[in-house]
Amino acid sequence: MSPEGIKLLNVIILGIGFMFVFTAFQTCGNIEQTVIKSINSTQFQGSGYTSLAIIYTLFSASNLLTPSIVALLGPRLSMFFSGLIYSAYVAVFIEPLTWSFYLASVIVGIAAAVIWTAQGNCLTINSDENTIGRNSGIFWALLQFSLLFGNLYIYFAWKGEKHISDHNRRTVYIGLTVISLVGSVLFFLIRNPGSEVLSTEEAKSDDESETALRPQGQRSQAIDAFKSAIRIFFTKEMLLLSVCTAYTGFELTFFSGVYGTCLGATNRFGNEAKSLVGLSGIFVGVGEIIGGSTFGLLNKFLSKYLGIGRNPIVLLGLFCHVIAFYLIFLNVPGDAPIVPDEGTDRVAYLIPSKTIAMACSFLLGLGDSCFNTQLLSIVGFMYSQESAPAFAVVKFVQSISAAIAFGYSNYLLLQWQLLILGVAGFFGTISFILVERKAETISHGSNYDRI
Repeated sequence: MSPEGIKLLNVIILGIGFMFVFTAFQTCGNIEQTVIKSINSTQFQGSGYTSLAIIYTLFSASNLLTPSIVALLGPRLSMFFSGLIYSAYVAVFIEPLTWSFYLASVIVGIAAAVIWTAQGNCLTINSDENTIGRNSGIFWALLQFSLLFGNLYIYFAWKGEKHISDHNRRTVYIGLTVISLVGSVLFFLIRNPGSEVLSTEEAKSDDESETALRPQGQRSQAIDAFKSAIRIFFTKEMLLLSVCTAYTGFELTFFSGVYGTCLGATNRFGNEAKSLVGLSGIFVGVGEIIGGSTFGLLNKFLSKYLGIGRNPIVLLGLFCHVIAFYLIFLNVPGDAPIVPDEGTDRVAYLIPSKTIAMACSFLLGLGDSCFNTQLLSIVGFMYSQESAPAFAVVKFVQSISAAIAFGYSNYLLLQWQLLILGVAGFFGTISFILVERKAETISHGSNYDRI
C-alpha cells in the first residue's frame, strides 16, 4: 500500500477507534445525570453535572502539559493508555460509589487531554494541506457514529420506563465498558505512513520512527512542546480562535449533558420521557454524521464547484444553533435542567412536542459538526508544524469553557443557558471569520482544501 493509502487508512482507524471509545463515554455522559437521579443507594451522593465539571476542569488544566506526554509516548501509545482510563470511568457506574465516581472523574479529565492532543497530532501527521479538510471530515463523521449506537440501545431499553432499575444500569454499563476497551485496542493498528507492511519487527521500528520525530531527545522535546503550547496560545490567531473554541465548549455541554436531561425531566412527554434521552442523542449523532461527511468527503466539490470555504459553513452552523435554541426555548420548560428525579409538570410557550425536540437535537448536531470540522481544518492548516501543542491549546480552551458550563448548569434556568449560548455563538463566529481571512492570505491561492 502506498504511503498516501496508509495515511488514509490510519485516519479511518483513528476515527473508528474514537467511535468505539466515545460510544461508551458520550452515551455515558448523555444519560449520566438521568441515571444518577435513579440510583437508590445511600452510599452514592454524586452529581452528574459536578462530575462533568471536574472532568473538563482537569481536562483544561492538563492540556498545556499533554504535548510533553505525547512527545514522550508518541500518539499511538498515548491514545491507547487514555482509552483504558476512559473504560475504567465507564465501569465505575456498574457499582457506583461516590468516592470512586469522583476519583474516576479526576483521572479521566487528565486522560481526555492526552487522547485529544494525540488525536490532533496523529491526524496532522497523516494529512497535508491538500487532505487536511477531507481527513478532518472523515474523522469527525466516524467519531459521531458513537452517538448512534449506545443511544439507540438506550432508547429501546428505557422506552416506557419511569425509573431506571439497577439491573438495567449494570447491563448498559458492562456493555459500554467492553466497547470502550475494543476502541483502545484499535489504536494499535495505526501504522507508520512510511512502511507498507506491519510485522512485529516493523511495529518496533514504527515506535522508533515516532521517536525520530523528536530530534532533541525525549526530555528536550517534552520541554519544547510545553513552551510551544504557551507561545501558540498567545498568538493573535489562536486568541481569536479561542473565542470560537470556547463556544464549542459551551454548546458541547448543552447537547451532551443538559438537553437530554431536560427532555427526560419533562413529564408532559409521558412515559417516553426517559427514552427521549437516548433518542435525542441519536438525532444529534445523525446531524453530526451528515455534517462531517458532507463537509469532509465532499469538500473538494464544495470548494471547487460551489466556492464554499470555511466561513459559509461556520455561518450555517450558527444559523442551525440559533434556530434550535429558539425552538428549545419555546418547547422545553425553563426549570427542566435543575428539577429532581420526579421531573417537572410545567410547560414553556408550546405544549412539549417530541417532533420539535428531535428536530432541535438534529440541528444541534449539524451545527456542532460545522464548527468543529472547520476548527480541526484551520488549526491543522495554520499550525501544521506544531500540531500537538496547537491542538492542546484548542482543547484547553474548549474544556475550560465546558467545565464552566457544567458548573452553571446545576443552577441556571434553561432560558439563561440558551442566552449564554446565543451570545457566545455570535462572537465565536465573528472571530473565526477573521482568522479564516488570515488563512486565505497565507495560502496565496494554493490548493489547500477548505472544508
